[in-house]
Amino acid sequence: MHTTRIRLSEEIREQITPILANQLADAIDLALQMKQAHWNVKGAQFIALHELFDEVHGVVAAKLDAIAERLTALGSTASGTLQAVVQRSSLPSMITAGQDHLSAVADALATFGGLTREAIDACDAAGDKVTADLFNAITGDIDKQLWLVESHLHT
Repeated sequence: MHTTRIRLSEEIREQITPILANQLADAIDLALQMKQAHWNVKGAQFIALHELFDEVHGVVAAKLDAIAERLTALGSTASGTLQAVVQRSSLPSMITAGQDHLSAVADALATFGGLTREAIDACDAAGDKVTADLFNAITGDIDKQLWLVESHLHT
């Protein structure tokens, strides 16, 4: 841990930084999965889904810096390499074709949202309300994106 004047004990920071590192890996994985879906979607709803998946990617990608910067502010190192993401991500792999992208994207968003809710609870229990609040904001944005994606599943 790097030294910092943030008024959280090193014990709390040591509890929080692995949570942030895992969330960073999951968010990077989710962002890449959204691009995978964006690039490969096919079918009658192509343009709507192509644009939607790109929008979801943008929302997720915008969260990466906030997570990484909180991680480094607490005295750790943000690892965003592909190797680090592969080791840490908890998301299932997304390899689909055609219309199946819609369900896979919804599943990935729901999984990420659930993991982020767990991170909220863990950060709150450890005594870091700032990181819990960061994850609260992220969860709200992910829930909205999930709602937008799920709306395409109802025909």
